[in-house]
Amino acid sequence: MNTQTSKIFISFLLLLTFNLSHAQQNDKEKCRYTKTPNGYLMVLREGDNVLALIENLAKEQNIPSANFTGIGFAQDATFGFYDFSQKKFHPKTFNKVEMGSITGSIAWSGEKPSIHMHGVATDDKFDAYGGHILALKVGTGSMEIYITVNNEKLERKVEQPLNANVLQLPCLK
Repeated sequence: MNTQTSKIFISFLLLLTFNLSHAQQNDKEKCRYTKTPNGYLMVLREGDNVLALIENLAKEQNIPSANFTGIGFAQDATFGFYDFSQKKFHPKTFNKVEMGSITGSIAWSGEKPSIHMHGVATDDKFDAYGGHILALKVGTGSMEIYITVNNEKLERKVEQPLNANVLQLPCLK
């Protein structure tokens, strides 16, 4: 490779590196949520951790409690079936599925948001899987989450003997 070709090649690599870096920076700067009259609308993109971003939104916006629904593509959806005798979830992960339905709630456990999410995922054969969602990562495309905020702060506490994290309701007088 001659000197001129080397200079062109190095210039090309530098330009490519700059463009990739700039594209990643722009992706990080993309808005992930906006305020609506009743709460928030989240639009998440490929690779986003859905549970973590909902938790971050609850912290940043100090959401007292909320319910949410959603749809979109998932790279990985990990469901858990709770075994009451063993008091633990048995996880199963599905890859490259479409979330036909996501539903859940936001409450608090001490100083930390507590997200409870369920959903139904379908694969390319239109087989459906559903239940409690332990982890969810956005796949190719996007995912939309509509969050309706409630005025009252709600808490979750572990209740025995099942060792289940249960939403606590204030008693009406």
